[in-house]
Amino acid sequence: MFAYSIFKVIYAPHKAFKEIIQNPKYIGPLLIMILFTVANIGSIYTIISKTYVEQTLPTAEQLDRWTENSAFWTATPIPEVAVRDNYDDYIDGTYYGNKSIEFSIVNGKQISMRLNNTGSISCSDPGGYKSLYLRIKWISPEDNPENLTIYLFSVTPSDYFYYDLTENISKSTSNVWNNVTMPLASDIWSHSANADWANINGLKLESTWPENSNITLLIDGLFFGGIFKSPVENVANYMLNFSVISVMQFVVKWIFLGGLLFIMTRAFKAKTVWKPLLILVGIALITMFIQAAINAATFSTLPTLYYPLEFLGGVKGESENAYRKILDKTWLVSQISGYIQIAVYVWTIALCAIATRLLTELSWTKSFLVAAVAYFAALTAQSFILGF
Repeated sequence: MFAYSIFKVIYAPHKAFKEIIQNPKYIGPLLIMILFTVANIGSIYTIISKTYVEQTLPTAEQLDRWTENSAFWTATPIPEVAVRDNYDDYIDGTYYGNKSIEFSIVNGKQISMRLNNTGSISCSDPGGYKSLYLRIKWISPEDNPENLTIYLFSVTPSDYFYYDLTENISKSTSNVWNNVTMPLASDIWSHSANADWANINGLKLESTWPENSNITLLIDGLFFGGIFKSPVENVANYMLNFSVISVMQFVVKWIFLGGLLFIMTRAFKAKTVWKPLLILVGIALITMFIQAAINAATFSTLPTLYYPLEFLGGVKGESENAYRKILDKTWLVSQISGYIQIAVYVWTIALCAIATRLLTELSWTKSFLVAAVAYFAALTAQSFILGF
């Protein structure tokens, strides 16, 4: 019967609150807190199960380590080519560190740059990396190189794949970062007889200009990518964290809302009793459970969402464009969730006003005023404490 009274709040709040006031028990709010936690975890799991994040090598934690340290590179001809870390000209983004690698030669026409000791990298199915990303820029000369070729070594230096990048940058000019994406394990690559996509262990770039000149060339943002994984693979950790967060969200809102209603009604000279007020407020928060359950159902209609390197990398312009594409897919669900949120605000304030009216006999105007002010103050406190 007590549980029936709790759910009766949804469709007959005035009668339900009267029944609960006769026998107030904390088990009611605690039951709602458990229901909200379960429903909230369900809604979060629904989103996670539809979210896929691009995995890169180097990883996000490592940044673009291969283009952050010139010691990883050797260049020929030796000793004519100088290799150094460039702290002034680099890709600015969350994945890209604070430097690029600069190669320069005086009165030359060719630079060969080799990255060693990458470890064994699988670029074959199933589960191998599918894309190679590279940013490249030349400061001088003004003319484009007549040849720019990338090599991926496999097993031994005599086994390799190679791809002519010249066409990718043929319309570019000096002092402009070229963002090059190359599909791996595809027929755009030529290769030696024993090259194997399952074991890539080195990389080389060869650039040639038509005539001798002072050449300065920069590279940055070298990543293997194209693998998308869902965080649901680590679902146990996520569920534990979100369980704690959900409980804290309910408790913080419950205590602050109850406390503020108690203080404000006392300010209006009402003889408010703490226990029944707190219990009614906790039961009024059944709206949080309803919202979480509706969100879970709404989120289940989302398409699969892919978060690529362009979004994660944080490069100005690229990240915003990638985010807009994600927003286009989630626009309708976001709109529905927004309207549900507004409805929950109004519904919760109304329930708190009814509870205040029954417990204090304040006028309906004062009851709604107190409920609205207390509710939004509790939301502010929750945002300050929990960050959302």
